[in-house]
Amino acid sequence: MSNEEPPVRRARRGSGAVTLHDVAKLAGVAPITASRALSSPRQVSVEVLQKVQAAVERTGYVRNVLAGGLASTRSRLVAAVVPTIAGPVFLQTVQSLTQALAERGYQLMLGQSGYVDSREDALLEAIIGRRPDGIVLTGIMHSPEGRKRLLAAGIPVVETWDLTPTPLDMLVGFSHPAVGRAVVEFLHARGRRRLAVIAGDDERAFRRLQAFQEAARAAGLPEVAVVRVPAPTTLKSGRAALAELLRDAADIDAVFCSSDLLALGVMTEAQARGVAVPGRLAVVGFGDLEFAADLHPALTTVRIDGTAIGRQAAEFIVERAEGRQVGPRVVDIGFSIIERESA
Repeated sequence: MSNEEPPVRRARRGSGAVTLHDVAKLAGVAPITASRALSSPRQVSVEVLQKVQAAVERTGYVRNVLAGGLASTRSRLVAAVVPTIAGPVFLQTVQSLTQALAERGYQLMLGQSGYVDSREDALLEAIIGRRPDGIVLTGIMHSPEGRKRLLAAGIPVVETWDLTPTPLDMLVGFSHPAVGRAVVEFLHARGRRRLAVIAGDDERAFRRLQAFQEAARAAGLPEVAVVRVPAPTTLKSGRAALAELLRDAADIDAVFCSSDLLALGVMTEAQARGVAVPGRLAVVGFGDLEFAADLHPALTTVRIDGTAIGRQAAEFIVERAEGRQVGPRVVDIGFSIIERESA
């Protein structure tokens, strides 16, 4: 059990933000002293500085870097954080979010957090300090420090591309475990029994993988062969992963890939090796990117409506930024398996 004190959480009336006055009160100093400690720490005593820093740590407060006169004015700026801008999987969401916000007079600022050694905490601190009208995040697995700062900021937050019973604020996404289970059912119904997964090393792909393995065991199938590859995933890593699978588990008859780019790599490597798709090997991707339907054979894949995610996230942010209550704060957009020729 953790001995840490719970973060100070303010009610979401008005902005709901933790203010400098809250920090000063907790530290037992005047607001001007707390301000001086944060902006010019050498001008206060070590004791005062420690008290203010402890209060900041407790509350998750992030200093507003905007000038005083501007701080009370809406920025009409929304910040979005995605793991990568190199891969196309989040492109539909970003485009839809940008367009929907622009139609309401808001602009989008985009930040890239990365997958491994995520820079999300540092990025969030920089974003919160500029007090955007809303923040759109990819996923739900944020660090305890990041969650505390987001809760303390009082800025409308929308988490996307995932589901959880405990959202920070608002949420629009789908269940990754449900995707994994559904793909097993799909492949099993088509007579596939020796299943494999090629998955990127990000936590959402990992949860799809875990559910896939559990569903395969529940169906009485042999242990799933697995290859993990670095995220963001590429065609090259898909080719290398299939080569590894065929070396170590030559009897596989279906492979589920955590992205369509991986699936494209698998199909390219299969063709190079004379492995017939779907006759010898069924291939299922994830994302339903634009090229999926134009491959030969056309790629069976899991479709996620990224456009709907972006549009709903924009609606949430604008409604809250303009002082209106939103309806249900969690929207499950679901997913669908698009059956084509590769499986």
